[in-house]
Amino acid sequence: MRVGGRLDNSEFLYNKKHPCLLQSTHQFTKLLFYFEHKRLMHAGPQLLLASIRESYWPIGGRNLAKACYHKCVLCRRMKGKVVAPIMGNLPQERLRPGYPFESTGVDYAGPILCASRQGRGCRLVKVYIAIFICFTTKAIHLELVGDLTSKSYLLALHRFIARRGKPVDIFSDNGTSFVGAYNELSKFLKSTSSSLSEDAAKDGIRFHFIPAYTPHFGGLWEAGVKSTKYHLNRVLGNCNLTFEELYTALTKIEAVLNSRPLTPLSSDPADYSPLTPGHFLVGRPLTFLKQPDFSDYSANRLSRFQRIEQLRQHFWHRWSKEYVAELQLRTKWRSSKDALRVNTLVVIKEDNLPPLKWSLGRIVAVYPGKDGIARVADIKTSTGVVRRAFNRICPLPVSSD
Repeated sequence: MRVGGRLDNSEFLYNKKHPCLLQSTHQFTKLLFYFEHKRLMHAGPQLLLASIRESYWPIGGRNLAKACYHKCVLCRRMKGKVVAPIMGNLPQERLRPGYPFESTGVDYAGPILCASRQGRGCRLVKVYIAIFICFTTKAIHLELVGDLTSKSYLLALHRFIARRGKPVDIFSDNGTSFVGAYNELSKFLKSTSSSLSEDAAKDGIRFHFIPAYTPHFGGLWEAGVKSTKYHLNRVLGNCNLTFEELYTALTKIEAVLNSRPLTPLSSDPADYSPLTPGHFLVGRPLTFLKQPDFSDYSANRLSRFQRIEQLRQHFWHRWSKEYVAELQLRTKWRSSKDALRVNTLVVIKEDNLPPLKWSLGRIVAVYPGKDGIARVADIKTSTGVVRRAFNRICPLPVSSD
């Protein structure tokens, strides 16, 4: 069967004027499209369909051309489209009322050029900013460090603990400084565990590391890095400050960031002033003990110390009513488009390599979260088993036939 059409009076070839009708679901039509796709050096759907229509007229050919293009392993590998699971639920540490910096995220920003001394002949050296951010209040603490070694990170951590209190959980990426500090603290705790009392051993800090190449797992501290750089670039400009001057500028930036409102502002003058991270950073010593709930007590029945504690608890009640409701909405990744399963053939996306040099592997294990959706997988490659998040995994369309 051929197409009748209106091209009888043209000078085209007979197959062009009256192409053969083909059914797009037939195996011959699929083989024809695959052959033409490879002959045209992996052409796109539009060029592929135009070449087929020189001699054939496939019914539903546009959808078949798109399917042929998307199922090509080489084309899929060059395009590198990753799987996007639905945005995960907030971790428990972000919804647990308590003292600021109980659960803390850590990251580095920089490098920043710093003058070794004032006057002429000064030498410019690289320094970095260690950013500590509270999971519940978004309060930020900035420390200036000289290098990216574990020793410098431990010193910055000690300064942070001395001024903000000891955290219970510290979350960070898999940077060498953070992993090295974790290993040194582990060795210290193991070597001195016999001399420490049982109560002191229970007060250790728990370190948590996100998977490699997954900055969106640490979006809270990445946002803190962005905000810090925003103010720092506008303050510094092209000038190079000394270490003390730069540290002073960072403390002022820290005060500005901790004065940002956590909730949308209200136009009603009778409403409370906006809740900020600074509300949670004052009014308690570092070894403050837990107090009973004074929120239902009358103010004239409380002592001054209990009145201050009642004000602090009032901030937390406002936090649970006003701020937590803003965290309910998923701003992106609102639905899961696909899911990776065990034994799926994939390539691992690398930023500094072209697509044809990405590592080929097969998924051997997936790790679903509390919501039942997997976002991290173990992949067996030629060099061993690596763990990557789904934003680095590109599945290949390898069918059973």
